[in-house]
Amino acid sequence: MTRGYWIAQGRVDDPERYDLYRAANAAPLAEHGGRFLVRGGTQELREGAAKPRTVVIEFPSYAAARACYDSDAYQAAIRLRQGISETDLVIVEGWNG
Repeated sequence: MTRGYWIAQGRVDDPERYDLYRAANAAPLAEHGGRFLVRGGTQELREGAAKPRTVVIEFPSYAAARACYDSDAYQAAIRLRQGISETDLVIVEGWNG
């Protein structure tokens, strides 16, 4: 079984209100086995365009990554960040190379 990943780039316009989203997403991420590999930090753009913050979350499977995003709890968390941030997120199946 291949792992699944969320790869997100975003911009946060209201850090205090964004903390409410972070608190709300903790439970669904834990429930589905999500683990942060990258959570902000220094980044250097080498090609193309990017938002100022990058996050990578690993899940035990692609199905778990999708189930977490689709869960009622995570969908409720998303509503907390609407209007205070802008996010691009892809769910990607890992490679067993």
